[in-house]
Amino acid sequence: MFCLNLKSSDPFFNLAIEEILLKDSEEEYFIIYVNSPSVIIGKHQSGHREVNTRFVTQNDIPIIRRISGGGTVYHDYGNLNFSFIRQSESGKQVDFRKYTLPIIDFLKSLGVEARFEDKNDLKVDTYKVSGNAEHVYHNRVLHHGTLLFRTSLEMLRNSLRKDTSCYTTRAVRSNPSSVMNLYEMMNCIQDMNEFRGIMVSYFQRNYPDIVPYNLTPSETAKAESLAYSKYRSWDWNWAYGPEYSFNNSFELSGEPHSCIMFVKDGIISECNIEGSDQMAAISKKLPGCRHMVSDLSEAFRKENIFLIEEEVYNFF
Repeated sequence: MFCLNLKSSDPFFNLAIEEILLKDSEEEYFIIYVNSPSVIIGKHQSGHREVNTRFVTQNDIPIIRRISGGGTVYHDYGNLNFSFIRQSESGKQVDFRKYTLPIIDFLKSLGVEARFEDKNDLKVDTYKVSGNAEHVYHNRVLHHGTLLFRTSLEMLRNSLRKDTSCYTTRAVRSNPSSVMNLYEMMNCIQDMNEFRGIMVSYFQRNYPDIVPYNLTPSETAKAESLAYSKYRSWDWNWAYGPEYSFNNSFELSGEPHSCIMFVKDGIISECNIEGSDQMAAISKKLPGCRHMVSDLSEAFRKENIFLIEEEVYNFF
């Protein structure tokens, strides 16, 4: 098995390289990397339902869809990501316990007693420290997970939507848990780079078949191309998700309003806004518009409806 210690902190590239190595290689890999601030949603989720649209938009935090299922996770420089890409026997590909056991053993070596709980979490006491997801491709499996080492828990909580009642959808729902950073459980390790180095050393020492690996120029080029064409695209990150309906009541200029819209493939298919005559009129023009903050803001502006920034988020 190859050990790939990715130096990139670009979440678009790092998700792309996982897919490239899964699908274009027959080798096995153990990969670790750290992403810049981003929110990673599961393949079958609806982005706006999972994230705090106002907060992530105002803070330029990208929303990126991964190829594996499961729930939404926040990444930043305090979160260490790990991945296993392995050959697998037909019918036995999905095995969260198998791939989290080495991580549990690693944490135990640092005095942290973690356990596998629910469908895909690692917890210490009642606190979640790792979320995991898998994707099967033919006879290969990608298992990837997070390790909350020194993540900004304030940014994490603010990035994720707490009240999802405005959204109705068959999309996969996240399962919120109380979280805690691992550094708070370790007296001797406070620095992410140190933690990362210890993890690499642990796996090289305890799994003799692991050898260091560097990406080839071809793999790098393929991942950069896929990151641009797929992982940075609106079509993948927003349009791919299941259809949903949005229903909200709010005030505009001191007048009560309500909005119900239906969105399919990221595009508003039906919309009805009740309140002022002006808003009711524009609701008939919104079908065909992408359900995105910038698109709705532009649609309102073209109709000479100048909402302040906070008012636009009533439609998310």
